[in-house]
Amino acid sequence: MNVGRTFSTTDTQSSAQDDLSILIQGCLNHSRSAQKKLYDKYAPEAYGIIKKIIYNNEPTAREILNDAFFKIFRDLHQYSFQGAFEGWIRRIVVNTVTDHLRKNRKDDQNFKEVQPEDAYINSESVEKISHKELLKIIETLPDAQREVFNLFVFENYSHKEISQILNIKQNNCRWHLNDARRRLKEKLNTFMK
Repeated sequence: MNVGRTFSTTDTQSSAQDDLSILIQGCLNHSRSAQKKLYDKYAPEAYGIIKKIIYNNEPTAREILNDAFFKIFRDLHQYSFQGAFEGWIRRIVVNTVTDHLRKNRKDDQNFKEVQPEDAYINSESVEKISHKELLKIIETLPDAQREVFNLFVFENYSHKEISQILNIKQNNCRWHLNDARRRLKEKLNTFMK
């Protein structure tokens, strides 16, 4: 009779939680190797989040990543193991990016209204291109439009939240989003020809 132990997903989750707990405790004890492991494990995803919003400025993106991890290590004692650690890190990273945007936002301007039909994108066009190609097209948007678009679409911020983050009026936030959609529509149409 085989008395070997079988592992369930609960055992695997428990083991992963134990590993995370040990790693966090090492970081709290200022272990450089634990801090490096945590950084190596979570920095690539954090950097990806930053690059979606700050795509064309490598030094700034790296500075924001460093600031975010400084905050992560500084506030690690506040993580209560309630909810996913990745979500906790993501919130700090997004807040760090938005703090940077808020500090560096140029003055607010009034923009003309873009009509919704100008910004409509045919979903069939989007389905024909890869995710990577779509992200490259988004990267070509002007900074303000790209920032608003990414915060609204990828990070699920409301116009009110984005307007507070970027220190712009809500109507201008809507304009930037609609203008981003209009520009994306034009680029997708050109791309699909």
